[in-house]
Amino acid sequence: MTTGLIPGGQPPDPRPTGGLPQQRREPVGHAAQHVENRSRSSVITARAAASFEPVGRSVASARSFVRDTLQGWGFADIVDDAVVLTSELVTNAVVHAGTSADLLCLRSDDGVRIEVADRYPEREIPLQASAVNMGSPDREGGRGLQLCAALAGRWGVEYTPTHKTVWFQLDLPARAVGTRAAGPALPADLLPLADGRVRVAVVQIDRTGHITAWNEDAEDLFGYPAEQVTGKPLTDLAAWPHTPGTSTGIAEALQLSRWEGSYGIRAADGRVTPVYASHLRVRDTGGEPSTVCLLVRDHERAVLQTPLRVPASDTSTTSEGQSTDPFEVFIGYPAPDDLDGLLQRTVERARDMLDGDSAFLLLATDDETELEVRASTGLPSARQRFARVPVEAGSGRYGSARMPAVHDDLTAVPGAVPLLNGTGMRSVVTVPLKVEGRLTGSLGVAAEAPGRYSNEEALRLQFAADRIALAVESARLGELERLRRGSLNFLVEASDLLAGTLDRDQTLALMAQMTVPTLATWCAVYTIAHQASEPYLSYVLHEDEELIDGIKSLLSKVPPPDPVPTPGARVWTAPAEVAHQAALRSSMRSLGLSGGPTRQVTPGIGPSLATASAVGGETVVLPLVARNRVIGMLTLGKPTDEHFRQEILELAEDLSRRAALALDNARLYSERTAISQSLQRSLLPPELPTIEGVEVEVIYRAAGEGNEVGGDFYDVFPIRDGAYGFAIGDVCGTGPNAAAVTGLARHALRLLAREGLSGPAVLERLNSAILDEGARSRFLTLLYGEMRPQEDGSAELKVVCAGHPLPLRLRQDGSVEPAAEPQPLLGVIDELELYEQTVTLDPGDVLLCVTDGVTERREGARMLGDDGLADVLTTCTGLTAGAVAARIMRAVERFASDAPSDDMAILAMRVPGLHKD
Repeated sequence: MTTGLIPGGQPPDPRPTGGLPQQRREPVGHAAQHVENRSRSSVITARAAASFEPVGRSVASARSFVRDTLQGWGFADIVDDAVVLTSELVTNAVVHAGTSADLLCLRSDDGVRIEVADRYPEREIPLQASAVNMGSPDREGGRGLQLCAALAGRWGVEYTPTHKTVWFQLDLPARAVGTRAAGPALPADLLPLADGRVRVAVVQIDRTGHITAWNEDAEDLFGYPAEQVTGKPLTDLAAWPHTPGTSTGIAEALQLSRWEGSYGIRAADGRVTPVYASHLRVRDTGGEPSTVCLLVRDHERAVLQTPLRVPASDTSTTSEGQSTDPFEVFIGYPAPDDLDGLLQRTVERARDMLDGDSAFLLLATDDETELEVRASTGLPSARQRFARVPVEAGSGRYGSARMPAVHDDLTAVPGAVPLLNGTGMRSVVTVPLKVEGRLTGSLGVAAEAPGRYSNEEALRLQFAADRIALAVESARLGELERLRRGSLNFLVEASDLLAGTLDRDQTLALMAQMTVPTLATWCAVYTIAHQASEPYLSYVLHEDEELIDGIKSLLSKVPPPDPVPTPGARVWTAPAEVAHQAALRSSMRSLGLSGGPTRQVTPGIGPSLATASAVGGETVVLPLVARNRVIGMLTLGKPTDEHFRQEILELAEDLSRRAALALDNARLYSERTAISQSLQRSLLPPELPTIEGVEVEVIYRAAGEGNEVGGDFYDVFPIRDGAYGFAIGDVCGTGPNAAAVTGLARHALRLLAREGLSGPAVLERLNSAILDEGARSRFLTLLYGEMRPQEDGSAELKVVCAGHPLPLRLRQDGSVEPAAEPQPLLGVIDELELYEQTVTLDPGDVLLCVTDGVTERREGARMLGDDGLADVLTTCTGLTAGAVAARIMRAVERFASDAPSDDMAILAMRVPGLHKD
């Protein structure tokens, strides 16, 4: 690695020539203009550059370089964001692209700009302004641009023929001018004590630990002139306290980017002067590192000491007042408040602490028999995220995650750490996370070189793991509780939605919409009509609507999963295999190549690469079981390199049980509704006959949702010799029971009338048939008549009105009068004495017959009644039969705002005469 720091002026070129790291001043020209154009409003005050080889360890070196550079510039507020972004971009260059990385840091008056360049310009990167999906944030590769978009104020990608550069700008937090931190105003008696003159010794130490600068305050404090101590090691003067359990000495403290603490300096008189020190590691213009030490008397520590960032009650403190919380020391402050953030910070710090190439952390399941991969860094991909491995992987001490383990070379013990298979890692150290003796997880750090770790590194990592285990377990339990509460709320809402519909298609849509994207990226629902039928692809949904058709096309060509009733999710590999093969064939054809996999792909499968990526991940199938029968399958899918968490699968299983019952209820309802509608339609006349010389129109409305036939009925049918029978009746009540009597009455009327019986005889026999029904019988009002058109254009009617609303006759002059007299209703007494009346309809006359649902239409205390119906009919002079019926129905509907509660039937007959109106 080559580095350079130039305060102001021109920067060193971060791109080496001739294959070796070199430094040079950037010439004024194209490259310089290129930089200035990116930030015209800012003045570059310092630059730092470094080059890194394409090896995994370079990522850790790049993080350290950026951290040291920004802390040296005094930009501690943005160090964490800069390190995270740099780590991702350098990882993309040296790990994923496999090229060296050039890193350039530019300091300006309003922030820091960092550029990462690699030598792989052909690698496509989505532009910032485009709507290209940059991938899942859970993937190890490809997160750099997403993080730039989330954390950086500005960012971009630039290409040259030989390089690709990704840059980002981090702006400084807004503060008042000259203010970095502020405390409350204090009375003079509460201010810290100091001598009349506060002396701050400034001592500069070179990279070997020798003193290179010694100011006047240092001479006054310790009695040594500058020429006496210059060139001597600081360790000759420092009285460093020994702290059991730690190995940090003065030499190690001088290597840290920033350090504060107390120790002693042996003065010229032989006495040790307690001092409080603040160390800052910097580089000179030649790139040589050195450490600037600011020293004050220990009782004047308030001059240098950094204020505590958390309440003292939250951390343990030493006698000097510094925070010594081991968790904060390892994880940093502020600690992430979410489990995933905490785990990711943990693996990154563990990798840095042991200078590893990768690190990973697994959490134990509730029964402690398996470990689930929850965080990793430095690995080629995140394919193993949420995958599970057994706690006891083999026999012996090193086969159990319950004990620390060090593997010098994984090639000698294949499969010892399944997570690292195929990653190129050779040596690894793993330690358990335990809380009160119970295994809660495992933390590991790995390196590409063999033999990198020993028992000493294992003890250091175990020391850190012991201090974060409780925090990790607490965060895990908190996440589990939030997940359980969210799961309960999700299931309650799902149950309410599924219970709110009995429509099959809507149930399928709800099932898919509740699944995507909460539980999966895409889903497909297969349904099974009956046990002997094959599963049918009924519904497909993806969070990106543009991919739905491609997935549907792919799944329609893949044999459906077996309808196994075994509960729980099972992996279905067929879609991913076929998608990968089809995508490979498509890619080879686009490159002009032939051949490909020898396995035959079903003809017609041609998914795009986007479809293959969407379906190419893990796919699971859950059976939809209702009433001990498999009625379908719910298929859930993730994109490439992603796996399902066990909690998500358990939640999906709960949802599938509820959805299966709702889907089966919808099926049963649909079947019974179809049967009911079919039976009801059989009770209605197939069609009205065409009667020469008479217009006939019927309007029928059955009360109740889903009813097509109720207690009201009508019929018009031919009898013999040009005569036609007509009837309109009302069975007591509504719904299926009344409809049953309706069917009896209508069919009996036709049979009896065609036997040549008179109207009264027909109704008497119908009365007997109704009474024979016993407990199922219902009384019936009926208007029955026989109509015979005459040669003069009139029509002769013979009418019997058995308890029914009287028919109304509308003459051409607008007058309305009853056309029959009331007689006893049917289904009440055995012996009836009925008679028929003859009515002649002259040309232009209208006979209106209705059921009581029309005359008893109510709005509050008002009722339409016979008089109201007659008033409406008087306005129908000159109208056709169809227009008369429509006007009557419109008047009835407008009379009240509520939906009708009773069945209604309207039968209008008109004699047009020789000339139609």
